Amino acid sequence: MSHADDSADSAATPLRPVRPGAGTRDSADSPATPLRPLPPGAGTVRPETLAIHPPHVEITGSRPLGVPLHQGHVFAFDSADALATAFTSADAFLYSRLGNPTVRTLEDAVARLEGGAAGLSFASGMGAVNAVLLGLLSSGDHVIAQSCLYGGTYAVLNDLATRWGVDVTYVSGTDPEEVRAALRPRTRLLYLETIANPTTRVSDLPALAAVAAGAGVPVAVDNTFASPLLCRPLDHGADIVVHSATKYLAGHADVLGGVAVFKDQELYGRVRHHAVEQGASTDPFAAWLTLRGMQTLSLRMERQCASAADLAARLAAHPAVAAVRHPALASHPDREIAARLLPGGGGGVISVDLAGGREAGRTFVEAVRLASLSVSLGDVKTLVMHPASTSHHQLDAAALAAAGIGPGTVRISVGIEHVEDLWTDLEQALRKAA
Repeated sequence: MSHADDSADSAATPLRPVRPGAGTRDSADSPATPLRPLPPGAGTVRPETLAIHPPHVEITGSRPLGVPLHQGHVFAFDSADALATAFTSADAFLYSRLGNPTVRTLEDAVARLEGGAAGLSFASGMGAVNAVLLGLLSSGDHVIAQSCLYGGTYAVLNDLATRWGVDVTYVSGTDPEEVRAALRPRTRLLYLETIANPTTRVSDLPALAAVAAGAGVPVAVDNTFASPLLCRPLDHGADIVVHSATKYLAGHADVLGGVAVFKDQELYGRVRHHAVEQGASTDPFAAWLTLRGMQTLSLRMERQCASAADLAARLAAHPAVAAVRHPALASHPDREIAARLLPGGGGGVISVDLAGGREAGRTFVEAVRLASLSVSLGDVKTLVMHPASTSHHQLDAAALAAAGIGPGTVRISVGIEHVEDLWTDLEQALRKAA
């Protein structure tokens, strides 16, 4: 007997035909169960088949309070034309590398926070940085970049210069005349950080962006250290904003991700065209975790900014400390700019130069007990690290000096622990490093 034949002793489970558009099993003696209409002729299937074709539940009359997790990576269509059309649409969902409903929710949420037209999400912050740079630059182009950048970004720019012939001019990030003097006919991008990593220098975004705009040069700003709650660079003349979502947006040391937000659809389209082929797409679960973390972003940032300002003032008075940089301090070199751009607080990162130099820095980061020695930031836990030997190890001595990173510089990313407990820990570590 053919396997396709029905028989009395077969394990096949008969399903009544579904009326077009009904979407439910037609039964008077059982509750309606939402089902996707079966293909013509497939009204009888066996348990092995049923196991891999579960019914699709359609929600009516209510909505989920939390963001649904669409973990599946591929989507099905009812017609060949619909599938073909989806390949040319940025709004369609057909393959998660190209777009996913949960990932799209994250992109839209961050874009809305930043006041942008559209967002793109990536598997990491460096995925976002690379997508922007590779999407906008070609061989022979020129970039103006802030001298104090995250080490990974510096490494990418250096690689582009070495292998692609992209020329890079570094500027302080505070003087618009430096940018004006650096402009060339082939300048294609001005790249800045709102709060520089790790020195906490604050870029004069409005002044620098105005010079770039006058020359028709787009401005990209890494806003990771500030988050959209402290600063929205697009409001100050930027065209693209980049985030390592791993940091403040997610906030709980359990996500790797990045987001780029665009002022207009034209730039979004240019970068997206290359980004989807590079393959650094966000995993839907990572996007879901980031969205969950963002619900407490304002509470975390308020606590972290307040604690960082408090600890920075105490550190500045300690004899083992040579210098402290935090935008809330009156002694910060960019205090006036910070007051204009960061009215909600100076962020949760403190840059500390220890009087004992490199050895003191090593001793300090190993001596903390409540804080953790880690390379990340923006977490609910306080993290410390030595940038010259970790996040900025790609920079040689001259580049470190130009960026303002000394041999004894230590970065402290303040968490949401009680500030007195944090001070007790930092103070005991300073005594050992003195």
